[in-house]
Amino acid sequence: MKQLFVHCTRNMTQSALLEDGRLAEFSVERSEGTSLVGNLYKGRVVNVLPGMQAAFVDIGLSKNAFLYVDDALHPHLEKQPKQKPSISEILAPGDDLIVQVMKEPLGGKGARVTTHFSLPGRWLVYMPYADYIGISKKIEQEAERNRLRTLAEELRAPGEGIILRTNAEGENREAISEDLGALRRIWQEAALTASSVQAPAELHRDSGLVQRMVRDVMTPDTEEFIVDDEACWKEAKEFLRKSAPALEGKARLYRDSVPLFEKFGIREQIERAFQPHIRLNSGGYLVWDETEALTVIDVNTGKFTGTVDLEETVFRTNLEAAEEIARLLRLRDAGGIIVVDFIDMEKDEHRQQVEQLLETTMKRDRTKCQVVGWTRLGLLEMTRKKARESVSSYFYETCPACKGRGKISLR
Repeated sequence: MKQLFVHCTRNMTQSALLEDGRLAEFSVERSEGTSLVGNLYKGRVVNVLPGMQAAFVDIGLSKNAFLYVDDALHPHLEKQPKQKPSISEILAPGDDLIVQVMKEPLGGKGARVTTHFSLPGRWLVYMPYADYIGISKKIEQEAERNRLRTLAEELRAPGEGIILRTNAEGENREAISEDLGALRRIWQEAALTASSVQAPAELHRDSGLVQRMVRDVMTPDTEEFIVDDEACWKEAKEFLRKSAPALEGKARLYRDSVPLFEKFGIREQIERAFQPHIRLNSGGYLVWDETEALTVIDVNTGKFTGTVDLEETVFRTNLEAAEEIARLLRLRDAGGIIVVDFIDMEKDEHRQQVEQLLETTMKRDRTKCQVVGWTRLGLLEMTRKKARESVSSYFYETCPACKGRGKISLR
């Protein structure tokens, strides 16, 4: 059972997705600083660095954005030159170009931008110049994949690219066509604006948190969508009325005097999930340490002593930890390189089962993840795409006294 909750205050909007009563996703957006990922800008090239195969682009933010050569080439791999050109052959200081933010400014780095434009809708992702069709891997039936591919070929204009999202499974032609038309108009309006304004300038701002959650998370199997702010509720209802009218009735306004997140036990789950030590049901625990680019997770048996032998105790603890780690990575929105120090297992089949369970559980994650495998030291390596600040950064800042060994609550 899926339940979606949105808590709005004057300074912050928070959303929580519960799956069978357990917190699966949690997102935060500050009122004064909405997310930049997905925004379109007309930028001006400030500097080109052939040694780094990159360029710095002024898009009007405090720090210049970073554009890799790969993100400046044609979005279709087959249409890129066989030998990668120098960035200086593509761009020069003073050039104007349209770019899209693909990664937020993090730490001391500026935003990462691309010319591989992609505009997400409810049923599809529209790519104005990609010239290919993609189907979500989560749509498994071959007949449905073929139906959607044929439909996309009929609807797209020459040169356009379309990726059919998981939500598109079973959806009719009219709904998909309307979604494509709306996204096409957004791009056309942005391109038209770019032709008449000076760089740097914002051309299009992606949807806010409430609309993104409705667009990306709300599906027919969502039991209820509860919002505690009337303005946010009306916004969600209006968006659903246009994009998924069959789901509009599931959105309801919460009016109880008890705070929404406390009423449904969400606040307590958030507090537990963002602790550096996370207890497992068996008595074992995880130690979680997160930096800007690396997350290290240590698994310990704790009070769990098992009933058979040491290897079985270790194996059971690691299985439970793998499932919980997959949930917490998605919940914390942790990204970059992730290293897990599972308890040492003697049997190869146990290591394979732990890795397989982690991979299977992470398929629920909408963010791209890859389990790399075991290192020679017995650590499990994986990666998770990092586009925004970790959710924990909205609640904690590094302690200036101990230089990172502790965190200070911002709430």
